[in-house]
Amino acid sequence: MRKKNGVAGYLFFLPGFLFFAVFILYPLVRNLIYSFYDFRLSDLNHLEFIGFDNYVNVFTDSVFWVSLKNIVIYGLISVPGQMIIGFFVAYALHRNGFGTKTFRVLYFLPVITSWVVASLIFKFVFTDQGYLNYFIMDKLHFTDTTISWLSDPNKALLVVGFLGIWKGIGWVMVIYMAALQGVPVDQYEAASLDGCNTWNKIRYITLPAIRSTTFFIQMMLIIGAFNVFTSIYLITDGGPLHQTEVMLTRMYQKAFTEYDLGYASALSYVFAIIIAILTFIQFRLNKED
Repeated sequence: MRKKNGVAGYLFFLPGFLFFAVFILYPLVRNLIYSFYDFRLSDLNHLEFIGFDNYVNVFTDSVFWVSLKNIVIYGLISVPGQMIIGFFVAYALHRNGFGTKTFRVLYFLPVITSWVVASLIFKFVFTDQGYLNYFIMDKLHFTDTTISWLSDPNKALLVVGFLGIWKGIGWVMVIYMAALQGVPVDQYEAASLDGCNTWNKIRYITLPAIRSTTFFIQMMLIIGAFNVFTSIYLITDGGPLHQTEVMLTRMYQKAFTEYDLGYASALSYVFAIIIAILTFIQFRLNKED
């Protein structure tokens, strides 16, 4: 009887394992193999083993280091912005009150908005002849010259970072709201009796109580920052002169514009290793705290 139950268990497990093996495990292994070959999309029948040359090319490629720097800048803009604003929005709306449900919906709408639509809207607003320059120049008369929001790499990364914040606040809000429901109300009441103001309640009661949630949000947002692609691709296309490239846009360009699949495969594993190292560091720091 126990043997039959064991066989039935394996049969239930088999479809999920086959899906994982065919669509996840096999592509990962195949991609790793390709990273050691000169493999080009323009000639799929040509495979030449070149060892670690693709990895050497990645680390000697100046655009790779630019893309890594841009990811760090994007993360420094978008991650703290989403966490800070998302937390205070959640703190303000986690208790039911007049209009809170409406505001929750409004803050969450950007999350379910298509990245493509949002990126094109931001591009329309921030382009040289876009609405923002029109508003600043023709309505407010702050300047007589056009501000190149998307031509300047630093300003362009700032625009993309703002888009990331706008898109992510609602997600952070929902996660924090769920965590805030678990903070005991009697602790706030006791703090009020002791004369604590709102900031001290947040600092000494709320933040320690939701520390694990904050760690989870931070980890997910950092990984998400490294995976930024659509907004960069549609707003700047990595330009001008690759100055706004990130690792995924560089990977896409090498694979589907320059047809160098071997380089792109190597870059994908460098990308995965960087994320794994960052995740490990975050877990260690959280454990030590």
